[in-house]
Amino acid sequence: MIEKTYAVLRLHYSMDGAEQVLCPVVLFGAEDTVLVDCGYPDSLEQLEEALRACGVEARDLTKLVLTHQDDDHMGAAAALKAKYPALQVLASPEEAPYIEGRKKNLRLQQAEALQDLLPEERKTWGERFCRRLRLLQGVPVDGLIREGDIFDWGGGCRVLATPGHTPGHLSLVFSHEEFCVTGDAAVLESNGLSVANPGFCLDLREAERSLRRLQDLPSARYICYHGGILEMQALPLDFPSGT
Repeated sequence: MIEKTYAVLRLHYSMDGAEQVLCPVVLFGAEDTVLVDCGYPDSLEQLEEALRACGVEARDLTKLVLTHQDDDHMGAAAALKAKYPALQVLASPEEAPYIEGRKKNLRLQQAEALQDLLPEERKTWGERFCRRLRLLQGVPVDGLIREGDIFDWGGGCRVLATPGHTPGHLSLVFSHEEFCVTGDAAVLESNGLSVANPGFCLDLREAERSLRRLQDLPSARYICYHGGILEMQALPLDFPSGT
């Protein structure tokens, strides 16, 4: 019997009148069940249901990898950790102080700096966005992970530094280049990989370099948090939910 190595979740949100689907990933290891990113605040129940639908109880998660500090990636982390305190939260050294709330969220700093530059018809939206980020609850980071760290999750993976969207953004690349979890270093648009929200990248040139680094991988599949799965070659039809 072939053991499942990973599963892709789909979390559905309506934000400012627009529908969003976010794709956290569950990775299975010899001793760990790892969730990569966890959705917006106030969506723990939806996250638990999505996990259950792929055969995982939230209480069985051992680690939560946060690719970066944005609220759609770490928003549910504090509630998840509060309900399941044995869960270990992992992030890069650069992102950890912002995820914990020891430093002011960089996306909030950016949004506040841009508020006066918004056209009048967008200022209300900008104020709501800033308010949302001010309410974002930090979560303690239990361990730091960096470029080159190797784990047995998902059949074996290594950590790849993909800065630009935020300074310490991380992606994960899996054994034999079978697949890659991009976080926000790449989004799936028009059947290809693109920089996520270029206007909001904290360092666009760095983000473009990180995107090229991902594109240069011989990965068979890219799992994008926004946009879903990009197939680079024919694979078994049941591969999105793990094999």
